[in-house]
Parts: sequence; C-alpha cells; structure tokens
Amino acid sequence: MIHHREIAKIMGALLVLIALLMLPAVGFSWYYDENAWPLLISMGISGLVGSILFLSFSKQDQNIRKREGYLIVALSWIFMSLFGMLPYILSHQIPSFEDAIFETVSGLTTTGATILTDIEVMPKGILFWRSMTQWIGGLGIIVLTVAIFPLLGIGGIELFVAESPGPTSDKVHPRISETAKRLWYVYVGLTLSATLLYWVGGMTFFDAINHGLTTMATGGFSTKNASMAYFDSAFIQYVAIFFMFLAGTNFTIIYFGLMGKVRRVLRSDEFKAYTIAVLALAVILFYPIAAGGNDYELAFRKSLFQVVSLVTTTGYVTDDYTQYGQGATFIFFMLLFLGGSAGSTAGGIKFVRHLTFIKNSWLEFKRLIHPRAVVPLVINGDRVTGRIITHIMNFLLIYLLTFVLGSLALSLMGYDLATSLGAVATSLGNVGPAIGQVGPVDNFAFFSPIAKIFLSFIMLLGRLELFTLLILFTPFFWRTN
Repeated sequence: MIHHREIAKIMGALLVLIALLMLPAVGFSWYYDENAWPLLISMGISGLVGSILFLSFSKQDQNIRKREGYLIVALSWIFMSLFGMLPYILSHQIPSFEDAIFETVSGLTTTGATILTDIEVMPKGILFWRSMTQWIGGLGIIVLTVAIFPLLGIGGIELFVAESPGPTSDKVHPRISETAKRLWYVYVGLTLSATLLYWVGGMTFFDAINHGLTTMATGGFSTKNASMAYFDSAFIQYVAIFFMFLAGTNFTIIYFGLMGKVRRVLRSDEFKAYTIAVLALAVILFYPIAAGGNDYELAFRKSLFQVVSLVTTTGYVTDDYTQYGQGATFIFFMLLFLGGSAGSTAGGIKFVRHLTFIKNSWLEFKRLIHPRAVVPLVINGDRVTGRIITHIMNFLLIYLLTFVLGSLALSLMGYDLATSLGAVATSLGNVGPAIGQVGPVDNFAFFSPIAKIFLSFIMLLGRLELFTLLILFTPFFWRTN
C-alpha cells in the first residue's frame, strides 16, 4: 500500500520551496523596472497549493519506503515542471502549454534545449527564473530537500537513493542529511566563485550570475542568443571550461579534494578516465578545427570548450562544430552518449558505467580462457558485485533501446533521420545541442506540439536515469502485496 499522506506532504513542501526560489527573479524584475506580477502570482499559486497540501497532511505516521521514494521523485519533477512554467505562461512570454512545459523541463533537467528564437528580448526576471530552473535541477531538488527535511520531521534516505545519479557509493558523511548539506555547500560555493570570475572577466553582473547558475548546473541556458560565443574573451571561456569540468566531476571527489584528501581523489578510476578522455578528445578534435583556419590557441580553446561542454552535458557553444567535416561532427555526436561523472550535475550515461562495461568486457576474455578462475571486477579499489554489473548492463541496454525507439518515433512524425537521432540523443543525455536541425546554432522551436511533449518526456527519462520513471509503468510497482 502506497502512503499517500506522506507523498502529498512532501509535494507541498516542494511547492513552497519552489515559490521561495522565485523570489530572486521578482527582485530582478523590480530592479529592471519590469512587470513583476507574473512572477508574484506564480509564487502565490505555488505557495498556496503547497501550503494547503503540507498543512492538510502534516500528520506523518508512516516511514517513506523505497516505493514511495521512487514515486515522490518522479512526481516532484512533474509538479516542479507544471508549476515552474507558470511565469512563462502568465507573462505571455511563452504562451502555449507545449512550449512552456518544454522550456521548463529543459531547464529543470539541465538539458538546455530551447524553443526561444530571441532570448535577449525576454524580461530579465523571466530570464533569471529560466536560469534558476537549471540551478534547482542541477544537483537535484531532492538533495536540497533532504537537507532541510529533518526540520520538517521527514526522513529522506529513500529519496536520496532514488535521486542520486549513478552507481557510486561514496558518501561524505554517514548521515544522509549531512551528505546533502555538504554537497550543497560545495555547489553554492562553486556557483558563487564562477559568478565572481565571470564578472571580473567582463560580464555584467546579471549575465555573470545567470551563467554562474547554469554553468555549475551543467545546464547551458544563456542570456545571449549566441551563447558563450557572444563573450569573445579567452578568460571567460577558460573560466567556463574549468567550472564545467568541475561540475561534471563527482561532487564527493570535489569535497574530498577541498578537504585535502588527495588520496581519495587519486584512487577514483572514474575521475582518471574522465580527465584522460576529455584531454584526449580535445587533442583529436584540435586538428580538424585548426585546419579550418583558426590559430593554434583558438583552435585548442574551441576544441577543449566544445568537448568539455558536450561531455559534461552543459551545452554551451562557442562555435558551430558541424562545420569541421563529417568526421568531427560524428565524434561530437558520439560525445552526447558519454555524460560526466556519477554524483555530478551532468546528465548522460556517466563515465563509471562506461568504465564498468569496458572493464567487464575485457575481463570476459580472461574468463573464457580461464573458466574456473575467479576474476573480479575492481573499480576504485573496491570489488563490483554482480548485482551492480547486471544493473549497469540493463541500464545501457534500456538507454540504447530508448534512443532507438525515440528516434524511430520522431522519424515517423516526419523529421529527417539526422534531426531525429540528434534530438533524442541530446534530450535523453540532457545535453542541448546536437546535429541536424538541432545543431549548435539551432533551436527546437520548429517541432510540433506532440514532438515537444514527447521530447520533454525523454528529457525527464534521462534526468531520472530511466529506472526511476519507467518503474512506475510496471504492474508490480502498484501491487499492494
């Protein structure tokens, strides 16, 4: 039996939190002498509905089990999307439901795909809320809520398990609430640092804080139509590279590094693979970009920027990478399937899964030669159990199947193959730019309403790492026994 009372109470707490997070956007609207009523009304609706739900079901008499954990996480993203799109609709900046829900889901899932054709004419308050949706979704609203749930008398371990991306088991503290708090301290600190450096580098304060929010969220929403290409500054672009790379790193690794626990950082096989892959890919793609007429420093910067941006699923662009030939375009397309580290704000498959798959496949040859030998798979110095290996293999299979079926669905809707493959790959990986008609200088405005709703669902699937959402469609999830 599912405990509806606890679910309703938590949904209420989330909506109140969403209402409070709209407040800075109201401040920017007032500062720039804009109409703040759409944001104020959105705050009021979210806060009122949230308060009613929370107070009506304030008595808690059951613990949250794993079943409720998965349901709460899935419903949280749906509720956040529905209430988070209110500022767009009420301000008439994005009046249609399918466009508003697409932009909101793209923000909350940190995908960064947009239907906006002219970002720079948007009101500053709405633009800030747009960036805030990515920052909220970056490390996961559930992690933030887990950190404050003890104040509400709500336990959060099952929520954290359902929300945490990837098979990583590293914890910075035995208590889940302390882990959530410390991860958010790192997240907030790095966001403020990125904002300050962007500001020092020449951005206006408004542009700096927006890009600080979306960089650490690996979201990629920009206040400029040309994205990061607008800021023709090597300093700003290298700052973006550095913080995108950090945002794609497991936040527990960053925490251990900040605490001076260098050994914990160096024993991470995933971090080493992630670093080596980024550098190797940047070197490989340097040559076709340099051959395009760029000087060596600019070619290296463009190569490193786009590799880091796509691998970490941030989606900022400084160049149209499809202009460097079919080979380079294919490599950039394949980057949509990498993803950053587990436990980071990045989307995608995650490096630890790729690493586990490659290592296990390599060891399988050894097992064939020595069938009686015990050949364990070791990641980060720890033995990986068969259950985790099976889970990762199943994840990769379902991910690939979702990509194929999703691309087929878009093709049947009448879109060309490159666009269908690119749109589904970038939506499932929560990246942003892709290939075809959704390349780095394009947007998603031309898709039909049905296609936009479909891609919004794909984005949610990718952000919640498939199982958390798909498990709700299984009959045994709803069985009471």
